[in-house]
Amino acid sequence: MEIRKYRLGEERAIWNIYYNTIHHVNTAHYSRDQIEAWAPVNLDESTWSGKIREIDPYIAVLNGIIVGYTSLQENGYIDHFFCHHEHLRKGVGSALFSFLEKEACQKNVSQLSADVSITARPFFESKGFEIVKEQRVSLRGQEFTNYRMVREYAQN
Repeated sequence: MEIRKYRLGEERAIWNIYYNTIHHVNTAHYSRDQIEAWAPVNLDESTWSGKIREIDPYIAVLNGIIVGYTSLQENGYIDHFFCHHEHLRKGVGSALFSFLEKEACQKNVSQLSADVSITARPFFESKGFEIVKEQRVSLRGQEFTNYRMVREYAQN
């Protein structure tokens, strides 16, 4: 598996991972209305492309297919962490997370943080994250529960 920076033109493939993961995996913890608000079928492509350029994600590629993506902001915030719904529990998330840890170390980041769905909480806990706060967030008229989670790193 290769992990690299995303390239212009891959926004649609990244959207497909985001949309399908939410619509196939997160249904275990969120209602149909919440899922549609979170990943609407008619999301504006220019808005999505702008978001992807803003977060500048890393892409996991397996056999020429994008199977996951994530980003690490300068302050250690992980904005988006998604694995292809057909590649769950195959090491994609762990590979992406290991890559993020190396990037964080190179950037002298002492804390990683993320706003994590109910569905993703066990994965992040398995990587040493702890819940700082349970949150209620609003998006497109729907209320969601998620968690602010952090992982501290010792400074060298």
